[in-house]
Amino acid sequence: MSLVRYFIILIFFSMFHSLTTAEEVKKIGKFKDWETMILKNDSELVCFTQTRPVLQSPKNNPREARLFVTFRPNEKIIDEISITSGYEFNNKNSVIAKSGKSKYKFDIFQDNFAWMADNKKEKKMIKTSTKEISSSSG
Repeated sequence: MSLVRYFIILIFFSMFHSLTTAEEVKKIGKFKDWETMILKNDSELVCFTQTRPVLQSPKNNPREARLFVTFRPNEKIIDEISITSGYEFNNKNSVIAKSGKSKYKFDIFQDNFAWMADNKKEKKMIKTSTKEISSSSG
């Protein structure tokens, strides 16, 4: 049930290719569309969960899009939500994730990642998503 309670992530699939041998990525579980993993190296622990979007726009452009929720205890970061589309974002356009009827806008862009600037919005998105998962598992 901890997968439902806390979604933890931030590492995109392509980043795994650049990991050094001192780093280890370990898959620790799966719940519905979410996978939970741990990345360890000599001085850092990063826990994250990831999911692929159910719907993407535009539909005719398949890519490696992911939504992550990350927990980095060494940096005291919890529930950090990020998203990648599989291509570099245009910072003139909005990046929006939808969970049920709720929409969440991402404010910070770097290359092919986007983050929310407001931790309260992140918490709200996690709460909404958790409710959606819990109600669909009945």
